[in-house]
Amino acid sequence: MTNASSLSIKVFADGADIAGIRKLADDPMIAGITTNPTLMRKVGIEDYEQFATELLEVVPDRPISFEVFSDDFAEMERQALKIAGWGENVYVKVPITNTEGTSSLDLVRRLSHEGVKLNVTALMTGAQVEGSAAALEGGAPAFVSVFAGRIADAGVDPLPIMVAALDSLRPLADVELIWASPREVLNIVQADQIGCHIITVTHDLLAKLHLLGRDLDEFSLDTVRMFHQDASAAGFTL
Repeated sequence: MTNASSLSIKVFADGADIAGIRKLADDPMIAGITTNPTLMRKVGIEDYEQFATELLEVVPDRPISFEVFSDDFAEMERQALKIAGWGENVYVKVPITNTEGTSSLDLVRRLSHEGVKLNVTALMTGAQVEGSAAALEGGAPAFVSVFAGRIADAGVDPLPIMVAALDSLRPLADVELIWASPREVLNIVQADQIGCHIITVTHDLLAKLHLLGRDLDEFSLDTVRMFHQDASAAGFTL
């Protein structure tokens, strides 16, 4: 039966809570860290570079992805080069397009071949993966983040897309596929089973990893007991 210790996939913690990441940094299961402006805003971060400096002090020895936030490609490039200079373990997240839907692949190709480690992010289609593979070929080590959870949110099975993405990236030895935005522990198992390289996991989902491989009869009994205890605690009567 699958359990957390049997997983081959690399788990990257996804978040922006320094205190929480500090606790995770001691966990050998956590192979890297990713964050993004949305997660940072949710926890009230105002100084991007100060946050990055603190995070790099907490996790100096594993990949960390920081995202550019400009919508202008020239400024995006300036930000990417600055972020890349923060550390050897830094990967720069560049979205697959800007907010107008204009492809960023020319910038991806240029940065990658200048030696910038990239995390091409917010992908959801096979065509986007193929384009990223072509742009990254012959460049620096990189990640390609396909948002499988959001694909599923649209009512589309992400598994065929993720399998095809692995096929597209297989010729590139230094480019790894990230299963991004998982919604449940099952997604970690699915990603592992197809041979996906990495999955990003939020703190709340990481807290459920102990459930992986649980005996379902025992799990059922625990659930029944929970309902009974909560009804008693609430003092319900009929």
